Amino acid sequence: MKIASFNVNSIKARLPNLVDWLKEAEPDVVCLQELKCTDENFPHGPIEDLGYNVAVNGQKTYNGVAILSKYPLEDVSRGLPGNDGDDHARYIEAVVSANGSVVRVASIYLPNGNPVDTDKFTYKLSWMDRLIDHARGLLAYEEPLVLAGDYNVIPTIDDVHDPAAWANDALFRPETRAKFRELTNLGLTDAFRACHREAHRYTFWDYQAGAWTKDNGIRIDHLLLSPQAADRLKGSDIDRAVRGREKPSDHVPIWVELDIG
Repeated sequence: MKIASFNVNSIKARLPNLVDWLKEAEPDVVCLQELKCTDENFPHGPIEDLGYNVAVNGQKTYNGVAILSKYPLEDVSRGLPGNDGDDHARYIEAVVSANGSVVRVASIYLPNGNPVDTDKFTYKLSWMDRLIDHARGLLAYEEPLVLAGDYNVIPTIDDVHDPAAWANDALFRPETRAKFRELTNLGLTDAFRACHREAHRYTFWDYQAGAWTKDNGIRIDHLLLSPQAADRLKGSDIDRAVRGREKPSDHVPIWVELDIG
């Protein structure tokens, strides 16, 4: 089973690119982030025509996440537990049934957190605390689990082109990286890092200052696996070429292959 994550940075603006990539890469499950549309405005038709079932947690103008699956989606839940007053559409979770097996998948759009001297950074860290608590509960099920998405976290100096330039950014602050370590230390495996030890492989390049052509990127999109999923890990990679296409997202897809069924 090929499971991918892709921050599309507006599903409306990026639909042709997304459809082309879906046809080429043929992922079985896709976790999308930053849809920037409501549920009713999600372009179900072109995606369902490719054989995908769709579950959406949308929001007008901002945020928005979805799960696409060529297999049935069950037990769909929207929103990250822990704060009933949080109306940001940043989390959706579902169980994918395939070949007599199940995989629980979540699409995550973790808050950016900038500027760090504002409530936005506090919200980011508290959101991460909620994710840690929820992940702890999910791991207790002892089933294959993939927590996929745009984490807005640069885990290490190997995941950024210029650590000094990002030193005081919310994505690279020590507090942020410590929360990410706390999450992975629950027993989650960074799928890409389990397969690739080389430094400076990125999933995001800003639109400004020629970042793409200079390869001034960061790795902030991650696929975290439960032990039961990590035991089935076959491979993981980044579809870097997507960034060089016309009207691209500033992110590219990242994917994992699991031996399921």
